[in-house]
Amino acid sequence: MNEKTGVDEHGLEDVKQFGLFAAIGSLSYVFWIVGGMEMVERLAYYGVRSVSGLYATAPLSEGGLGVSAEQLGQIFFIWALFQSLVPALVGGLSDRIGYKQTIFLSTVTKIAAYLIMGFYPSFSGFVVGAIVLATGTGIFKPGIQGTLVKATNRKNSSMAWGIFYQTVNIGGWMGPLLAASLRQLEWSHLFFACAGIISINFLLLLMYREPDMDERIERRRLIDSGELKEENLVRTSLIALSKPPLWIFLVIMSGFWFMFNALFDVLPLHIRDWVDTSTIVTTLFGPDGTSNPIPIFLLGMSQDGSRIMPEGLLNVNAGMIMITCFLFAHLSGKMRAISSMTFGTLLTALAFALIGWTSAAWVCLFGILIFSAGEMFSSPKMLEFMGNMAPPDKKAMYLGFSQLPLAVGWVLEGYFGPMLYGRLAAKETLSRRWLEENGVGAEQLQAIPQGEAFPYLVTFADGTPEAMTQMLYEANNVGFVWDLMALIALASAIGLFFYGRWIMTLVKPDTAAAPQAAQA
Repeated sequence: MNEKTGVDEHGLEDVKQFGLFAAIGSLSYVFWIVGGMEMVERLAYYGVRSVSGLYATAPLSEGGLGVSAEQLGQIFFIWALFQSLVPALVGGLSDRIGYKQTIFLSTVTKIAAYLIMGFYPSFSGFVVGAIVLATGTGIFKPGIQGTLVKATNRKNSSMAWGIFYQTVNIGGWMGPLLAASLRQLEWSHLFFACAGIISINFLLLLMYREPDMDERIERRRLIDSGELKEENLVRTSLIALSKPPLWIFLVIMSGFWFMFNALFDVLPLHIRDWVDTSTIVTTLFGPDGTSNPIPIFLLGMSQDGSRIMPEGLLNVNAGMIMITCFLFAHLSGKMRAISSMTFGTLLTALAFALIGWTSAAWVCLFGILIFSAGEMFSSPKMLEFMGNMAPPDKKAMYLGFSQLPLAVGWVLEGYFGPMLYGRLAAKETLSRRWLEENGVGAEQLQAIPQGEAFPYLVTFADGTPEAMTQMLYEANNVGFVWDLMALIALASAIGLFFYGRWIMTLVKPDTAAAPQAAQA
């Protein structure tokens, strides 16, 4: 560990990775256990998270909360703040008290969160449930990711993080499908189901054994006996964060996480408002759709089989990662971590530009596929990079730090993303604006329940929903929000490119002229 720069030089040196099958075969028993726990946790989490914006903004008449897009931004702001900052605070604590203990605590906390949402279907109930869920999720991450780092080595780390990300997305793929089915019956069914699903992790914890647990226990014994002095956790964390290679990287990644979370926070609203997914169904099954329950479930379709639900279309992201991430991990293993992240971020910029270009369903789908490829090149490599940078006794601490850019990016996006969409592109907002411009008085507009302005417009204009949607889309620059996200992604990619060139000179100053000397 270079004390001056805060960079573990050995962790960032080039190490030849195992081949595809050798790397998979080298992964240990505990790696698959934590992968299973993460998969279960993500299944329950994304069962709620993927439709939280739809639930909050749906009118009361449809069982939703009937809040505006701007109020949704306030909910996401609070949610992101807790979920992103908690790991940074408890990461070092997990290294000290044990990963198993923090995983158990997080599971209990998350069960309570889903039950709160189910038993208290109100704005305040959902906000409290979101805070508790965010706290539980934040406690969960450092123990799981710290285990993964200690259960792998430099020769299989790229494949390990790729496969871990792949197992995560098995849960991430199943969760929205569960949501699409259960929410069409009753919203509370979804929340109670997720509480039951996360309970499965209690069984997996019985089979879990923490890597290097004996060393941690021995260290604790020496500290308790006075033979070893324990550093102040807050001071140690602040010293680590003050190192330029670490904090500059975290600042750059804040931009990445801003645009990244827009896909999951804002795109479901965009799809619901503007994307006619029935065109995909017509192409696949004909003009009458399908009544087959298997594709209806697997594609996240409406119960009548005529269209794909917003969470179903977005779920292509998790589905692609679930199937192909190990291949992308193999490809990215041949690249430096920073190079892989830069390339992946450029792909996400292209994806957002496509989504903003047109409302065509197939183009939106293609944009989601490109985004997914970019995500696989970038997000797992960030965790690998942070894990390799960290000294051996601070793995969970550094991986907790990896949540800080998520905190900054998601907190800002959680507020500004829905707010920008609500003001510039939401069908509800544009419908009210059109009605006002066409003679509907202020009192009449105020009397229209939140979320029901567009049906009122259709009746008022005596048109079809399809024609009125097209009219509003063409009359307004709906794609501007996505163009903005593309520019943020591009700026992040440029920042990563120059950071990669700079970090090489710090890790190996004497060999800076030979780029192959350091993996950055």
